[in-house]
Amino acid sequence: MHTHSMKKELLQNNLLLHFIVIILGFTAILGKLISLPAYELVWYRMLIAVLALLLIVAFRRQSLVLPLRDILRLAAIGLVIATHWICFFQAIKVSNVSVTLGCLSVTTLFTSFIEPLIERRRISILEVVIGLVIIFGIYIIFQFETRYLLGIVFTLFAALFASLFSVLNKQIALKYKPDVITFYEMLSGFLALTVFLFLVKDYSDIRFSLSIRDLIFLVLLGVICTAYAFSATVRIMQKLSAFHVVLAINLEPIYGILAAYFIFGQSEHMSPGFYTGASIILTSVVVYTILKSRKKREVKLKK
Repeated sequence: MHTHSMKKELLQNNLLLHFIVIILGFTAILGKLISLPAYELVWYRMLIAVLALLLIVAFRRQSLVLPLRDILRLAAIGLVIATHWICFFQAIKVSNVSVTLGCLSVTTLFTSFIEPLIERRRISILEVVIGLVIIFGIYIIFQFETRYLLGIVFTLFAALFASLFSVLNKQIALKYKPDVITFYEMLSGFLALTVFLFLVKDYSDIRFSLSIRDLIFLVLLGVICTAYAFSATVRIMQKLSAFHVVLAINLEPIYGILAAYFIFGQSEHMSPGFYTGASIILTSVVVYTILKSRKKREVKLKK
């Protein structure tokens, strides 16, 4: 009976994980549906996320009191997230969902080099080989989708900042509650963007009166795809292995590309070359995750 309940809990956690990944995949869909420019979209997303997280923290009676040093660290990570999202949504605006999600898988490539630099360890041969395969996949996409060159460039920057975020966040994620961590990250990103919008942009350029359609999509983006998805991912990491979580998140482009194909139709129909390049990238990322997990298991067994 005990084994049965454990299996049931594992299945529920896996289903929840894939549900979260589908939600993350819909972030790109909503980015295309919302008519706002990328920087305004991210500003509203972070504002809604901050308000939602404030309610969650208050409801759960969690303390927001942290050492100043850690608040500043989280604030820096928040700036990285904001930059990542601006590049990500800008990529969607100038290309499409398929190109952005297909190329975003290079986050793994950047992480494989950034993580050893920050943690001061050697880069493994496996990571170099997988990196070269991913570069080959991007090269194929470049060859066949030259009209989306700007979108690919913005996606590569988005992937760079996404990898930087994941490495920096990993170092502080276990110290505090997920909702509190996400709150400070969203707050700092929102405040930084507010300064940017009011100093760099003209007041008249900022759209404060939103259409009902944009408002609904922004609330979905801020509450479900950000406040809920971010906190739930950290929580699920406490139940499932990191391998399970990373492998599932690597499927996000597949879910997103399929959804975009059926929702947007012709604008998301890509050339066979794109799907070949994207398949090479996604396959190498999944293979890398499996091999890395096996290597970690072998190291633990030797100990």
